Amino acid sequence: MQLSLETAASALTVSQLTRRVRTTLESRIDGLWVAGEVSNFRVPPSGHFYFSLKDAQCQIAAVMFRSANQLLPFMPEDGMHVLAYGRVSVYEARGSLQLYVDSIEPRGQGSIQLAIEQLKQRLAAEGFFSADRKRPLPFLPEAVGIVTAATGAAIHDMLVTLRARMPALRIIVRPSSVQGKEAAPEIAAAIADLNRHGQVDVILVGRGGGSLEDLWAFNDERVARAIAASRIPVVSAVGHEVDVTVADLVADRRAPTPTGAASLVVPDRRDLLAVLTSLESTLAAGITRQIERQRDRLDGARYRLRDPRQALKALQLRIDELSERLQRAMNAGVRAARQNLEHCVERLEALSPLAVLHRGYSIARRASDNSVVRDATILEARETLHLTFDRGTAAVRVDSIQRPRRDE
Repeated sequence: MQLSLETAASALTVSQLTRRVRTTLESRIDGLWVAGEVSNFRVPPSGHFYFSLKDAQCQIAAVMFRSANQLLPFMPEDGMHVLAYGRVSVYEARGSLQLYVDSIEPRGQGSIQLAIEQLKQRLAAEGFFSADRKRPLPFLPEAVGIVTAATGAAIHDMLVTLRARMPALRIIVRPSSVQGKEAAPEIAAAIADLNRHGQVDVILVGRGGGSLEDLWAFNDERVARAIAASRIPVVSAVGHEVDVTVADLVADRRAPTPTGAASLVVPDRRDLLAVLTSLESTLAAGITRQIERQRDRLDGARYRLRDPRQALKALQLRIDELSERLQRAMNAGVRAARQNLEHCVERLEALSPLAVLHRGYSIARRASDNSVVRDATILEARETLHLTFDRGTAAVRVDSIQRPRRDE
């Protein structure tokens, strides 16, 4: 086909065409809700949300600028089915159709509830809900800190309950908003302040009941992290029975109401007095029974214990008896020893050569070596002998030697 000069002069540029399509779309299609599945979700440094919405047949590019997504309570994710409200236009730089999203709602689940579930998953992964990090509450605190609104039923109920249960208790109230945009950072700051300056033993954080939106501050990540970072045990005192907030899960203990929290952290003075009275009675009864048992033991010992003077007399008699037996034994031993000695003396005297000399015998010794002569045949004629008698000695000379006969 050949184009005329007029046709060429009236042709649109790509930019003009794109701009005309954009203008036509924006003028004829107002804001609308689009249902679809999120895919290719990404957040660049600019903070804008870029993603696609798709169904079984088609998909469309979408963008949600930072100014709009800052108010979004949850984070979109790939695979999430949502309702997106916005306007359709053309991105002129690429000439592509695009949905400019102003708000998003998850399908089948409210945005607030979804945001809470996402936060619970993150905190659970960090161990914030672990039972191991839960700290025990002090049995008898000297001071209690309260973080709640300065006016309202919650502070009134907690103060009345605490003072009724323990009149001498020191109470430090750190007021804070509990609802609205500024509530979460104020509650987190109040918890930090009590940790720095409060000198309290336990902290109550809470408010009265309300809707899920009213309780939103207690599902805020800043409050959850402030509770986890507290050096002082924290009791959640949000007045609701059904819904469990994130603050309830992170706190060391959870109470269903502010009144219940006050009752949880401080024992009733009257109950303590009753327990002390019971313990006093039990202790007194135990002491009385112990005294009676010891008295019975003493009476029994006194009955079994004889007069020490009689015991001494018996011991004296026993000593005298043993002394006599010892003396008799010693005398008998001496007599036996003397008799044995006399017998030995008699035997020695019988064996003594002196006794033989007394009976008329003598002992002959050779003068040369003083040896005793038992055999005459060893002597020589004219040899000198020394004779020992019972009384005295004599020197003699051998004149002759008589040898025994062969038959002797």
